[in-house]
Amino acid sequence: MIRYICVIIPALKRRMPDETTPRTVFSVCGMCGARCPIEVELKDDRPRWICGNVQALGGALCPRGAAGLALLEDDERPRQPLIRTGERGEGRWREADWDEALAYVADRLRGILAAHGGRSLLWSERSGPHSDLNKALVRGLGSPNYCTHETTCAHNVDQAAFSLGGSDHHGFLYDYRRCRHLVLQNRNLFESLDVREVNSVLDAMDAGCRLTVVDVRASVTACKADTFLRVRPGTDYALNLAVIHTLIRERWYDAADVAARMEDFDALARFVEPYTPQWAAAECGLSAESIISLARQLREAAPAVIWHPGWMASRYTQSFMICRTAYLINALLGSMDSAGGLRRLAAASPLAALESLYPAPRERRADGVGWKFPCFAPGSGLLQHALAAVKTDIPYPVRAYVAFRHDPLSALPDPRTLRTWLEKLELLVSVTFSWSDTAWHADVVLPMSTYLERDSPLFFQAGLPPRLLMRRRVVPPLHDTRADWEITTGLARHMGLDKLHFTRIEDIWQRQLEGTGLTEEDFAAGYVDLPDAVLGKADPFPTPSGKLTCAPDAWREAGCDVLRRYASPAVPPKGHFRLISGRVAQHTQGHTQNNARLHSLKPENAAWIHPDRAAALDLRPGELAVLRAADGAQALVRVRTTEDMHPEALFMVHGFGHKVPMETLACNLGVADQEFMPGGLETVDAVGRCPALQEHFVALEKIRRDVMENFPI
Repeated sequence: MIRYICVIIPALKRRMPDETTPRTVFSVCGMCGARCPIEVELKDDRPRWICGNVQALGGALCPRGAAGLALLEDDERPRQPLIRTGERGEGRWREADWDEALAYVADRLRGILAAHGGRSLLWSERSGPHSDLNKALVRGLGSPNYCTHETTCAHNVDQAAFSLGGSDHHGFLYDYRRCRHLVLQNRNLFESLDVREVNSVLDAMDAGCRLTVVDVRASVTACKADTFLRVRPGTDYALNLAVIHTLIRERWYDAADVAARMEDFDALARFVEPYTPQWAAAECGLSAESIISLARQLREAAPAVIWHPGWMASRYTQSFMICRTAYLINALLGSMDSAGGLRRLAAASPLAALESLYPAPRERRADGVGWKFPCFAPGSGLLQHALAAVKTDIPYPVRAYVAFRHDPLSALPDPRTLRTWLEKLELLVSVTFSWSDTAWHADVVLPMSTYLERDSPLFFQAGLPPRLLMRRRVVPPLHDTRADWEITTGLARHMGLDKLHFTRIEDIWQRQLEGTGLTEEDFAAGYVDLPDAVLGKADPFPTPSGKLTCAPDAWREAGCDVLRRYASPAVPPKGHFRLISGRVAQHTQGHTQNNARLHSLKPENAAWIHPDRAAALDLRPGELAVLRAADGAQALVRVRTTEDMHPEALFMVHGFGHKVPMETLACNLGVADQEFMPGGLETVDAVGRCPALQEHFVALEKIRRDVMENFPI
């Protein structure tokens, strides 16, 4: 099979034979959350070439990773600490040195914590090598309010896994290479892009693995599938229920494995009785035969089957149940702990936890996790609920917010409303390597060095095999920026947290490696693969019974019935579409639009619609049209038509529509999909409680001359 994942954007030309021999640094990419091992080639101490680690990835790298040098060379990124002098969002700053900026933040924090307690601090971040150190800082300051970006990403799949098997989604590893049938449901894996994951899936397909894709549009991944099931938006839960119904009715499940490892199976069987393939076919817009055929094919391939439970699973009000039924299908087919199925980790990361340097605060979380939502596994939290506490002071006042490598004004829906919430903050700090909407709105901007300019703490990466990774600095910082760990430990020093007084990255590495038997020298290639002993045994599961729990009593008693009746999604009003957002291989959400090399590949997003809908609206491909939201928000967007788009849906790539004037390439190009989600902060999954991002309707209209004055071009 042709592999399209490769280094397609050389930073500079490969060396010629007469050039001096370059030096190679092994490190870890930071262009997205996949964190692929990389090799960076330097000549005259300047980086000239980036590729995937040859030993780990065969040299392959995605477009974003290959464009890493453009991030390094971007002079428009924040280049020194900035302290706001004007109103929030005005873009009026004064430059400061690091001691002044950190002292300023620390002084403001001390005043807020003295008045309202440690609980008044909220911290959110995109998880990464820095997370363990940051958790220690937040604990040391006495706050329970640590959240991650997974509120709009993996929260539902995390909690679904926890409700069934007692661990979050990181506890399950996908044995792609030995899989015989892979189902990707709303998972555009070939544009994600985790190179190791993509290579493993392509290897499996070369060996005969069947790929089925379930989606509302024909993504790149769908175009490579053996079977593409185009479902009506919001009906995935109906499909999953019908597959479970068929597996049980036809006795195509692994009865011995179910009897030994699953409790409450009878309750599940009774629950799915009404959800026949014929019923689901009418809901989903499929044929009953296609649903039965899928179930049969899965049984024939079992147990080497993976029904992927999703990743960006904050879509519909029933997305938690979509994720949970995906796990149930895997369990029924005996794929859990089987070759070619879902493998389990026996233990967490072997690294010594920096978080444990300080005790966990006893205070209740502002987002309700652990008390208002008592069944949820701790971890990522529910950021939008914590931010609501800023607005309401319920359950208590939240007055300080640090967004660490995170842009909630882009990631969360309805940013106009969110900005009004943030106005109540006494301190908003953005730690960032590029400009973002949140940084532009902040009181203090602390600029992080790019990944090529910084060392980072060691971190554990799940996968087959699991591994430990070490990011090494390739070049010194070009500007007055600092590494992630330097910013955290610098703030800790100013706040008097002596246990975090690390002055060298080597000291952090040594602390993390205590008890592992490993040293820094073992990471000469940038990573260390862990032995198979890390993989778990077949039993038990980390649940009260040691089994998979179809209908856990604790969840039901908490008002979260995980055998939840299906509710048919609303049909868009006449002339409207359900707004669907997703990703593209050339960009990492909203973080790379100002990257010169990636911008040249995809400078803006478009509105994907079905040709019949375009014809009805008198719209032609490539034409500009007016996109309108329910609250009157509007923007110009270019039309793109495809037969493989569900007629009810309008798809857009997330991450465009930047308004920060410092980003001269990205500013005012494309449309910010989150701006077209009014009320989205309160539109949540019925069980998982995270934002349901695809429960919003938009209209698309032909441009009239009398409205063109509203759209300066």
